[in-house]
Amino acid sequence: MPANALRGPKARRLAAAWAGAPLAVAVVCAPARAGAETVTEYPVTTTAAAAPAGITGGPDGALWFAEHGAGRIGRMTADGTVTDFPTSGPDTGPAEIVQGPDRALWFTETTAGLIGRVTPSGRLTEFPLPTAGGGPAGIALGPDRALWFTEVTGNRIGRITAAGRVTEYPVPTADCAPHSIAAGGDGALWFTELGGGKVGRITAAGRITEFPLPGGAGFPGGIVAGPGGMWFTASGEHAAYRVDYTGHLTRFPLPGADSLPGSITRGPDGHVWYADQAGRIGRITATGTVTTFPVPDGAEKVPLGLTAGPGRAMWFTELLGNAVGRVRVGAG
Repeated sequence: MPANALRGPKARRLAAAWAGAPLAVAVVCAPARAGAETVTEYPVTTTAAAAPAGITGGPDGALWFAEHGAGRIGRMTADGTVTDFPTSGPDTGPAEIVQGPDRALWFTETTAGLIGRVTPSGRLTEFPLPTAGGGPAGIALGPDRALWFTEVTGNRIGRITAAGRVTEYPVPTADCAPHSIAAGGDGALWFTELGGGKVGRITAAGRITEFPLPGGAGFPGGIVAGPGGMWFTASGEHAAYRVDYTGHLTRFPLPGADSLPGSITRGPDGHVWYADQAGRIGRITATGTVTTFPVPDGAEKVPLGLTAGPGRAMWFTELLGNAVGRVRVGAG
């Protein structure tokens, strides 16, 4: 969902109501818990209330992140030095960001209905969508070297070339709120349907297949390719799922009755990592063993975006903490 929606009580109530039953449940050991000293936080010093959301590694070795509350794109070096670049306005609502095929950073502007591009030197280009009211949210680089994105309010999947040409594909399920998107190991793009309780798959030709979660609920959020298929979070179930390329689902319960997993990504250790809005960063092995890394006062800061980055570390944004955090990745 757009990052600003996470601030409202309606979204919190919605998250608390999410539910569903699994197809397969992984049996895991009791979760390990790492000390808070493994987490380092760097404040965003350039802008108050920046509300950092999506984050990714850039071609320059820095971290690039979307400042949803300020209409800016931030750049942070490994020592925490921040520079930021304005979009066309303070209310454009940058949400997710990814490195493109042209060494630029591409991002969604949910409020403005734009796809943005910024070079490492800060040169900005913005591309309007052909259909108004789309609310672009997630974005990913596809195997065809185009950028693919979700339209959370437009109920479409979009594709934009490096030259700015946009094609849109409607999702069959009405009002499903397509949320996150990621390239799969099968040559297709996979996306989550936050409101539809499904995971979708779209080919380069635009053909869409949908796989419902058991019970049609769960509110699937972030998604990434990982061991054995696509991994995604289901914050309504306090769980993560793996869906193989035939559509078979396996559920992995996550620790914490308050758990609200959001972003999910692959770490440099080969495991899957997730950001928990309740104040933790978590790691899941291929067999479902979970380790959590608590963020100090994390529930007040709302860890949101997550990416692998410099220093063999996982880097995350704090939506309300106005900071970027780092968790060192061990060898295990």
